[in-house]
Amino acid sequence: MQEDSSRSPSYTVPCEDYVHVVEFSPFSSGTPASLLAYGGNQYVVVGTCLFQEEDTEIEGVEFNVLRAFHHELRVDALAWSPESRLDRIPTIRFCTAGTDRKLRLLTSDLQDRNEVKVMEGHTSYINHLVFEPTEGKQIASVSDDHTCSLHHAPRVWDLDGNESTTLRLRSPGISVCWHPEEAFKLMVAEKKGTIRFYDLVTQQAILSVDCGQSPLMSADWCLTNTIKVGAVAGNDWLIWDITRSSYPQEKRPAHIDKARLFKWSLANENLFATTGCPGKISSHLLIHHLGHPQPVMIGSATVGSGLSWHRTLPLCVVGGDRKLCFWMTEM
Repeated sequence: MQEDSSRSPSYTVPCEDYVHVVEFSPFSSGTPASLLAYGGNQYVVVGTCLFQEEDTEIEGVEFNVLRAFHHELRVDALAWSPESRLDRIPTIRFCTAGTDRKLRLLTSDLQDRNEVKVMEGHTSYINHLVFEPTEGKQIASVSDDHTCSLHHAPRVWDLDGNESTTLRLRSPGISVCWHPEEAFKLMVAEKKGTIRFYDLVTQQAILSVDCGQSPLMSADWCLTNTIKVGAVAGNDWLIWDITRSSYPQEKRPAHIDKARLFKWSLANENLFATTGCPGKISSHLLIHHLGHPQPVMIGSATVGSGLSWHRTLPLCVVGGDRKLCFWMTEM
């Protein structure tokens, strides 16, 4: 758990305000550049990123703002739709969770057509949301809400804002992930340490794994190898092989002041990143490789928040105080 030899970001992009959330689109934009969105107190900025690793004529990173959207209040979570593309007729579509416990689905042609649909239903803080990845016709969101006694509900919405399914949980929903090919399989992580896999046809849990500790703060499904699941709880990161056991295959201490986020790389199934809870000055980013006992890279961001991996590069981004920080991992 040494966190004193932190490395400066490979690239930075200045922003006009504090960044609460940042997300690369995990889907192809139809162009060489990747879509990226970041959100703060009353705004979401959508842009494209191209890195020197992708185009030798670029020095560092080329970030182009496509549009800034007004958002009535702070953005707490954001997810991209697979329908967002920049080739043919440009369409941007993403969904946000705000501090008013509502989802906002934003669609834009980046010219004069901008549409916002507000979706209500949650009665407490929304922790995470995700689009169904094959067609983008549904959004799943998980929340702290007490809709029924001690039960909490990740909600699956259709895009008209109608609630179509409610799964009852036993503690607050922290993370939600959709299977990359099988649209009826959903992973939901709960704060008390249980991660369940649901069949959305029967609305029943088909499998579960357990941290053996709480609170679970973040979990992620490895989309390039779906037998792997990772999470952070307490100071530790944990990895499961869901075909072998409901108990973690590996567990290691990572962050001195509690871990906050866990995300698998989309480019390498053995690479993942964790962040610590934001401290008074900085937050630590650790990049881990399953073949290495120690982190392969340590970074630090001023009051960092959010964490997202590039779709094809071993590169991740963290939001911070008036900037985005990008770290490239040398593998």
